[in-house]
Amino acid sequence: MLRISVIGTGYLGATHAAGMAELGFEVLGVDNNEAKAAALSVGKVPFHEPGLPELLAGHVAGGRLRFGTSLVEAAEFADVHFLCVGTPPGVNGAADLSQLYSALDGLVPHLTRNCLIVGKSTVPVGTAEALTARIAELAPEGISVDLAWNPEFLREGHAVFDTLHPNRLVFGVTTPDAEWALRQVYSTPIAAGSPVVITNLPTAELIKVSANAFLATKISFINAMAELCEITGADVTLLAEALGHDDRIGHKFLGAGLGYGGGCLPKDVRALIARATELGAGESVDFLRDIDAVNLRRRERVVRETLALLGGPHRSTGRVGILGAAFKPLSDDVRDSPALDVARRLHAAGVEVTVFDPAATNTARAVAPQLVFAATPAAALHEADVVLHLTEWREFRELDPVFLRTVARGRVLIDARNTLDPEPWLAAGWDFRALGRLVEPRTAAGRVGAPAGATYSTPAVAVRDTVADQARALPQPSPLTRLRARVRRTA
Repeated sequence: MLRISVIGTGYLGATHAAGMAELGFEVLGVDNNEAKAAALSVGKVPFHEPGLPELLAGHVAGGRLRFGTSLVEAAEFADVHFLCVGTPPGVNGAADLSQLYSALDGLVPHLTRNCLIVGKSTVPVGTAEALTARIAELAPEGISVDLAWNPEFLREGHAVFDTLHPNRLVFGVTTPDAEWALRQVYSTPIAAGSPVVITNLPTAELIKVSANAFLATKISFINAMAELCEITGADVTLLAEALGHDDRIGHKFLGAGLGYGGGCLPKDVRALIARATELGAGESVDFLRDIDAVNLRRRERVVRETLALLGGPHRSTGRVGILGAAFKPLSDDVRDSPALDVARRLHAAGVEVTVFDPAATNTARAVAPQLVFAATPAAALHEADVVLHLTEWREFRELDPVFLRTVARGRVLIDARNTLDPEPWLAAGWDFRALGRLVEPRTAAGRVGAPAGATYSTPAVAVRDTVADQARALPQPSPLTRLRARVRRTA
């Protein structure tokens, strides 16, 4: 059986190494960070990813997976080498490829057998061609080295499942031997039905960044519609529901709110703009600049409204309790996190900010030590004038608004993710606000049987479980209105 090395054991590399071990391969993970390699060697994962600690620890204990710091050892050990190093943003958003070149420089001269090197890192189109030339310069005489590109499509919080059950496999290859080796590596998911796309190196490189650019476009589109909804009195959640029923569009990534963040979408959008500009095709991706601008504008929208609630942008006092620091739930990743960005902006404006996150407290504190972090949601909301819901953790949907009303001072909540149910918050006396979503009390005057002056709350809800639920939730038209509707339909 083929033996595998995984070079770079950050989020992608550690997950991929554990996944390869789960698929039955003997795996060596290599990292130039000794502390990280030492922690992984005893089964400790230095970041939050559900299911990964158990998977990794099990295969470390069983001997199928080990970690070290020597690229020379990797060169002697493996038949297939996966490059999973970081490509962080550099000048003008362009990807910094220094870690890729460093990995090749440390690996290729020490190769002792014919092998396949597989890039999984997200790179600008044209990178693989340059790396191929570099490999040819470094490879020992008589050693044949193929380069392939196999982009990753992991969702943070679901990375283990996505590694073992990929929704597609992209093989950018130049030789039949490279395709054969990748099919051996992924034989189990291929047998289970994962589709395989065989393509050339530039296409494989572009598939990853274009996928992320498309997802970012979809998110910013619905957030642009949310801005229109806020001006016109429309409801973006119902708008998104209606759009999603069109199978050409779909429901996914149509959740309006605070926008996207993390280590992939923002970085990849800006890197694609930079690379297209380098290639003289900047006009072809000009729209992506607007996509990025819409995304950043949603954060500013929440900051402005919060400061207005506290008395204006020049007010230097006020307390805000924030629910969420990670860029998304089921993760402790705070890279380009909209939640943490909002928290830091408010703090810079003179607001007292206290943050709670179920998993990201340590990572958030490391990059934003000026903020106060609480151990519980109630502690974060203590004496808060305004509460902000900024990361859509399931735990926040289960909070008790009645109890929290006794903790907070202001009883104003901004649901910047549009995932909380307004009903219990309104019933508990909260001023519930959302982005592009109608949440307003409506009078019951004129309804049959309604007592004089009665009011009822009818927040707009994006998804109804059944048609019957929807019928019960909406005011029923009178018989005359129904008759007129029938006449109009048959006219």
